Amino acid sequence: MVEVVLEIADIRKGYRGTLEIVRDVLLVVEGAGDSGSKKTHIMYGANLSYKLLTRYLKEVLDAGLIREGESCYVITDKGKRFLQAYGEYEKKRAEMEERVNYLNSGRETLEKMLEC
Repeated sequence: MVEVVLEIADIRKGYRGTLEIVRDVLLVVEGAGDSGSKKTHIMYGANLSYKLLTRYLKEVLDAGLIREGESCYVITDKGKRFLQAYGEYEKKRAEMEERVNYLNSGRETLEKMLEC
């Protein structure tokens, strides 16, 4: 069970998943405040290609996490709740990863004891 969690954690290193990209898009839009963000600002702020930006903007618009203003995008209350929930999730995920690392350290110690 522990080893499976580690494999999943190892896969996450390097590339962002959908949730991370959505978080990044929302953070850029939220950071712009009531004036909103233009596509270019979101693209550079979230570090996305234009093709990926188009895909993720559609997703967050369809989910109601942002709305289109006058030539810009503005975060919705649902988008703000998403960011809050994501922050809580990330905190718990980091705590779990720390526990897994502690368990693996204990396992390595036990395996070394067997070698002697």
